[in-house]
Amino acid sequence: MRNKIGRDAVNMANKLALIFPGQGSQRPGMAKDFYEAYPESKAAFDTASQALDLDMPNLCFTENEQLNQTEFTQPAILTAEIAIWSALHKAYPNLQPSAFAGHSLGEYTALVAAGVMQLADAVKIVRKRGALMQRAVPLGVGAMAALVLDNITSTDCAALVRGAGAEVANLNSPAQFVISGKKEAVEAACSTATQKIEGLRAIPLNVSAPFHSSLMRPIEAEFRQYLSSFSGNMQLERASTVLSNFTGTFHTAASLVDSLVSQISGSVQWLANMNALAALGGDILEIGPNRVLSKFLSTIGANAKSIIDMKSAQKALAA
Repeated sequence: MRNKIGRDAVNMANKLALIFPGQGSQRPGMAKDFYEAYPESKAAFDTASQALDLDMPNLCFTENEQLNQTEFTQPAILTAEIAIWSALHKAYPNLQPSAFAGHSLGEYTALVAAGVMQLADAVKIVRKRGALMQRAVPLGVGAMAALVLDNITSTDCAALVRGAGAEVANLNSPAQFVISGKKEAVEAACSTATQKIEGLRAIPLNVSAPFHSSLMRPIEAEFRQYLSSFSGNMQLERASTVLSNFTGTFHTAASLVDSLVSQISGSVQWLANMNALAALGGDILEIGPNRVLSKFLSTIGANAKSIIDMKSAQKALAA
């Protein structure tokens, strides 16, 4: 069952960073080939299934409505990503990452991969996170949209968004912001920005809630209480290897819980995270159901190899 990806030596630099995409990257069948080939991947699914009392293989591998419901999407993606990483780490012991990062939900996968959180705890935490985020705002009240333009960070787009009553939810790259807030504010921001900034495109996103906006703030106290109940199981000394979406810099043991709570309503500082990864040098490996973050990295002149299945793993890790 070992090394079904291939037996070639892995050509990786001494420094290696792992990155994990978040919600929106899900797809039916994610990590199924790893699950069927590697006992380490199956063990990850078994752990998550037992922790949540859910059939995680069925959730992740089949067409079903729950896969796109936030409460279930979040633990499903986390489980699939850790299942892939568990197999890779066993098959290639010389893959020794020194830094970890993830986009929004993916930050929790990064914390598991870094050994800060246990998988069984993390899937419970993100399921609670997803349920609270969905409950925070009634369906149809909020909205999100992507604003796309080369060098958008050099324009007054962010100020126009705030002036319309919306918020910048994700600073994804020099070419993309995601905005969030009440539906009418997001629509107004899109209209104003496209009118005043030549070439800017506004793309409404099919999401169920206005994530990473102040509308999420009412759930933070309850989430803090739930997250803190797991702190005794966390290896906080390892937090400094994981980048924080909220601060844009590496976590500290003292600030981990605060930053994860604030991340719910705060902007995802992914551009800052990418710059921090690029400054480290070495290789970057994206692990997830779909290629998402490597595209963002290319906008700052950085490269990442992506692993979404066993075929892509063989290509990415071949000598």
